[in-house]
Amino acid sequence: MRWPSLASLLILTSPALAGVKEVWWNLTYVENASPDGLHERRVIGVNGSWPPPPLDVTTDDSLIVHAFNSLSQPSTLHHHGMFFNASTWFDGAQGVSQCGIPPGQSFDYVIPTNSSGQWGTYWVHAHASGQYVDGLRAPFVIRPPTEAHSYDAEYTIVLSDWYHDEHSVLIKKFINVANPRGAEPIPDSALMYFTQKDSYLGPMPGKNPASVTSRVGFNENATLPFEPGKTYRLRIVNVGAFAAFFFWIDGHEMRVIEVDGTDVKESPIDLLSITVAQRYSVLVTARSDTSSNWAIHANMDTDMFDKVPPKLQPNVTSSITYNSSASVTDLGFVDAYHNFNDTTLVPVVVEPMLPADRTIELEVSFGTMDDGTNRAMFNQVTYHYPLVPTVLSVLTLGSNATNVTAYGTGGIVLDHLSAVEIILKNGDVGKHPFHLHGHKVQIVNRAQNYSSTDPTLNPPLVEGQANPIRRDTVQVPQGSSVTLRVVADNPGAWMLHCHIEWHLEAGLAVTFVEAPLEMQRRATTIQAPPASLAQQCLAQNLLASGNAAGHASATDLSGLPTGPFLQNNGWHTKGILAMTGCVLTAVLGMLTVVWYSLSGTWSEEELEREVRAAHAAKLNRGRLFGLVKRK
Repeated sequence: MRWPSLASLLILTSPALAGVKEVWWNLTYVENASPDGLHERRVIGVNGSWPPPPLDVTTDDSLIVHAFNSLSQPSTLHHHGMFFNASTWFDGAQGVSQCGIPPGQSFDYVIPTNSSGQWGTYWVHAHASGQYVDGLRAPFVIRPPTEAHSYDAEYTIVLSDWYHDEHSVLIKKFINVANPRGAEPIPDSALMYFTQKDSYLGPMPGKNPASVTSRVGFNENATLPFEPGKTYRLRIVNVGAFAAFFFWIDGHEMRVIEVDGTDVKESPIDLLSITVAQRYSVLVTARSDTSSNWAIHANMDTDMFDKVPPKLQPNVTSSITYNSSASVTDLGFVDAYHNFNDTTLVPVVVEPMLPADRTIELEVSFGTMDDGTNRAMFNQVTYHYPLVPTVLSVLTLGSNATNVTAYGTGGIVLDHLSAVEIILKNGDVGKHPFHLHGHKVQIVNRAQNYSSTDPTLNPPLVEGQANPIRRDTVQVPQGSSVTLRVVADNPGAWMLHCHIEWHLEAGLAVTFVEAPLEMQRRATTIQAPPASLAQQCLAQNLLASGNAAGHASATDLSGLPTGPFLQNNGWHTKGILAMTGCVLTAVLGMLTVVWYSLSGTWSEEELEREVRAAHAAKLNRGRLFGLVKRK
């Protein structure tokens, strides 16, 4: 394969060209992977290996990921949590920021880690056709020159649910008329494994893991080496498709110091709840004695599952090793699980809450649609990807780009630099983790029951908060709501969606089209999109200009798929006529009974004559409604 010249890519990096870290990722299938030791399956890896390599960079360098697609379908890479200022086309969301890399072609993702003002714990994953469910995902760490907290060493802990069937099989069963209640695919197992900088930790000595993944230790085959008295930073990343986890370490205390790339003041915690796509860093100080090793627990939140299969083992355990000859102390289950209240955390860098210019309410619901499938909705509307990626619509519509109609049912246009309040109301019975691309949001209020008039369950919003917590992925429990504030200071097209993969594909998403005219200006004066952005759409016979339906008009959406729509379970004409007929029949029957009762009783002779007449008529009629006469 041929990779493009680096010289052209350096032009796209920020003016501070302190350095460029380049990685070459050939997206490939890997056969017979069995990280849980229970079932071999095909996965999606990088350069013929799985799991994909962890990314580790400093803020002195920009990062370029040269991605070549050796898969049989289009693919993308989304560097989760990155802002991509003035380069929204590198965000990697298929259908929004690009059409996807066609099989046999490449795309170069420029991640401006030296100019974004971001550091901390992130991750990279496919954002196309559910491919990250099949394994295309890895942790991504950005290191500043000076950390906000001191520690001696660090590890990254990767948590994930795991499926034995490929995504393509599971999604067909999920969005199916045979699944009208929308029960999500239940994971077959869970995974826990570790990295240090840009390498995975291998299996424990004496273990014999499956050959394809033998260079990595998983679950009970994985351990973290600790030295007495040292303080370790543990970066915890949930890269799963569905399950949240409860995480704790026996015999050790944890102090939270980071959430989703935001440094926070130390906060002690006994148990961490971490939903899909979230990241936390905790400090753990090693014990002074080495007489025992200690269990690390990661238990899936099975309350999220429609049912728990009897063969499912939802809990995985690894260990901290002080002495390879010592046994592991496992204290077993905690007394009760509980969710971690992230609003109690205080960011190190102060950013006061801003008054909102606009409020957007989004209410979550699921329902059976008129095609018999179960879909997810914001405000009773299920999301449809446009026929033209939203980024290309913005760049080609001129002044029409400010018209919200141009982006179809899922588009919301935001004014440049406006302060936006987003109220997410979860009307569903399950928990949902919501991720906003291109931003961190301030969490300024939570309600346990957003429909309640009780202020303890639905407290009023307090304006003027000094320094609310900021993160990019927010958990919203069932029946509750969360109020977010964000400034529209990053022109581009950014998805807000549930990060449970099944719910995203069922339609639980919108796209914020942020400052479209300013985005056009920056694309012509600061940084232009790569030519391959539109070319790769055309190579797949997809549209690359115009509104969501590919028309130059702001309002002509002819040809854009719509629906399915919620079933209308009210009274229809046919139903009304059928019910009327039933009622009339019932009334006539009752009148007949009354008439007979008023006309007197029959004698025995009359009854016998009626019975004989009915029997004779039956014999004369024959079998099969008169078609066959009796002999």
